[in-house]
Amino acid sequence: MVIEAGRDGAAGRRLRLGMVGGGQGAFIGAVHRIAARLDDRYELVAGALSSDPDRARASAADLHIAPDRAYADYEAMAEAEAARPDGIDVVAIVTPNHRHAGPVQAFARRGIHVICDKPLTHRLEDAEALAAMLARTDVIFGLTHNYTGYPLVRQAREMVAQGDLGALRVVQVEYPQDWLTTRLEETGQKQAAWRTDPERSGAAGCAGDIGTHAFNLAEFVTGLRCESLAAELTRFVPGRQLDDNAHMMLRFAGGARGMLWSSQVAPGNENGLKLRVYGEKGGLEWHQEQPNTLRHTPFGEPSRLISRSGAGSSAVAGHASRIPAGHPEGYLEGFAQLYRDLAEQITARIDGRDPDPACLLVPGIAEGLRGMRFIAAAVASSQRDAAWTDIPA
Repeated sequence: MVIEAGRDGAAGRRLRLGMVGGGQGAFIGAVHRIAARLDDRYELVAGALSSDPDRARASAADLHIAPDRAYADYEAMAEAEAARPDGIDVVAIVTPNHRHAGPVQAFARRGIHVICDKPLTHRLEDAEALAAMLARTDVIFGLTHNYTGYPLVRQAREMVAQGDLGALRVVQVEYPQDWLTTRLEETGQKQAAWRTDPERSGAAGCAGDIGTHAFNLAEFVTGLRCESLAAELTRFVPGRQLDDNAHMMLRFAGGARGMLWSSQVAPGNENGLKLRVYGEKGGLEWHQEQPNTLRHTPFGEPSRLISRSGAGSSAVAGHASRIPAGHPEGYLEGFAQLYRDLAEQITARIDGRDPDPACLLVPGIAEGLRGMRFIAAAVASSQRDAAWTDIPA
């Protein structure tokens, strides 16, 4: 039986947030906490912040979580919080990939809404089991593909959908970094260690870590489903267990064609996520490192530079903006936008009303499953010398 978490209404208060993972020394947990607080919609009240009980307690104390809500493991946390009249409304899962599935199941089956970092899991079979389980619950599930929260990414999606580019022909997306150019995982660097370990990261390294961001962005903006790919996953650094570079060709439903490049061994690149989309009537170009501008080029006309909150910026971009034009918004605000939209969805569910339609663009379980099927197809293709491989719908 599903237990209703947060039995009191949500009107007039912050949502009660719990967190699994994200304790001392973690990177992404701090990002999620900043994002959750940016719009003042959440209050962190509980956590199982580390698999090490001593670190979990110390991390909770650092974050001013009451000792009786600092848990040694996520199962104990899920059971205890579901039983409290002031239990958490939602939990954020910010662990390495191999520790996503268990916490998602533990909280969702108790009626507690879930926000999970990407990719969904480290194995496709776990992702499929999660999707089937979530379909039997009434919980809201959000996956933090944070680039979908950027204002001009949402505007690009709107422009494609309303036909500004005409029928799409070409989709080019890339995400190069350079931080794994050497074997950083041998130095004890925590983020490098788990991301290059197949037991914790999954079957793909670079393709799973940042290639999934590129893939998600391409489908989010274009509205097209990628049907098949031909991939070459490469391990350039000697001794590395997982790929650190990926080149792929993509075939989209309806005839559009594309290419995807992700790399963590490209010196001179920090977080160079870029998307270019071309149709019969024009093109769009967006760069994550300059996220507050979107280039639109109607065929045969000069390019037009649209700035966030500036002339030409649409209402859908305005919904995801917080400050006037000219002041940069980026990575943290992209995460925060997903948290803000999910807060509206969760609050509406608790209060028994319909959510604001503008808040429904957050990736969910369907996008998580798409990402895992993308990874599986890329690995299978690469193992067969870049043979064309279908991505299941």
